Amino acid sequence: MASTASNTSKLEKPVSLIWGCELNEQNKTFVFKVSDEDKSEHQLALRTVCLGDKAKDEFHVVEIVPQVEGSDVQPVPIASLKPSILPMATMVGIELTPPVTFRLKAGSGPVYISGQHIALEEDYSWAEEEGEEEVEEEEEEEDPESPPKAVKRPAASKKGSQAKKKKMDKDEEESSEEDSPVKKGKGAGRGRKPAAKK
Repeated sequence: MASTASNTSKLEKPVSLIWGCELNEQNKTFVFKVSDEDKSEHQLALRTVCLGDKAKDEFHVVEIVPQVEGSDVQPVPIASLKPSILPMATMVGIELTPPVTFRLKAGSGPVYISGQHIALEEDYSWAEEEGEEEVEEEEEEEDPESPPKAVKRPAASKKGSQAKKKKMDKDEEESSEEDSPVKKGKGAGRGRKPAAKK
């Protein structure tokens, strides 16, 4: 079978890493970014935002600051936490493309943000597989095609086949008797009457 992939195509293989950061009074912002040299596609899937054990009993607001400069886009709050009410929030469906800036708008922290950093790396292992397929195809073409040999089975003797047929018929009769429902009638399915006491 010929491969349809060209030599210039590439596949992407996902690589997933656990990611996390801390926001507090000293570090109110954190920027998640990747190097400019990295040509892979990256995403950050947020999982949890939670307060540390030393967080004060006050509201802690975490927001995402948009990277668009010179526009009227406002920061987006993603969690509002308080230790006595809601110490942790689970994030579902928040997948961001870097660079992403997180900011602690209110509260002193510590606030921990965790997630999954997913990178789609280029995968050239298809080139090796394609090379192996081409070698197999060449080997198949080199082998002279010979028609498959028909396998003849020896004919069973009449005496043996008749004995087998009788045995099968007998087995079928026994199984049909076992499977038949209980016959109704006088005394069928009833127990004996207890003997009269003397």
